[in-house]
Amino acid sequence: MKIGEAARRIGVDDHVLRHWHETGVVVPDRTASGHRVYTEEHIRRLRVVQACRGIGMSLPEIRLVLHRDENGRVDVIRQRLRWIRSQRAQLEDAETFLEHVIGCRHDLLTRCPDCARYAMSDSDPQPAATS
Repeated sequence: MKIGEAARRIGVDDHVLRHWHETGVVVPDRTASGHRVYTEEHIRRLRVVQACRGIGMSLPEIRLVLHRDENGRVDVIRQRLRWIRSQRAQLEDAETFLEHVIGCRHDLLTRCPDCARYAMSDSDPQPAATS
């Protein structure tokens, strides 16, 4: 399929697919006249790119994930897994806090030991993108 149809299928503009091609993330086939041609396999890979972008991965990180023979691939994946696990823990803490706040009887949240404990917890920033 042509680039326009592939872009519509995954819900992005054509220029996004061109950029992903230029950066080597997903490289489509070419016709004899040089036009990009996307197969169903390319569409699946483009959807993986979208999922990775959805969790904050950079294009260089995604390229590593998609290309098994790249150096540093496993390190990037492990780093992202650590970040996801940290985010999950932070969300669980936030959920616990908010559930508590619903029934908290203190006039100020700062007077409640449970609320104060949440305010004192550390947050883990998103990992730096690789170049």
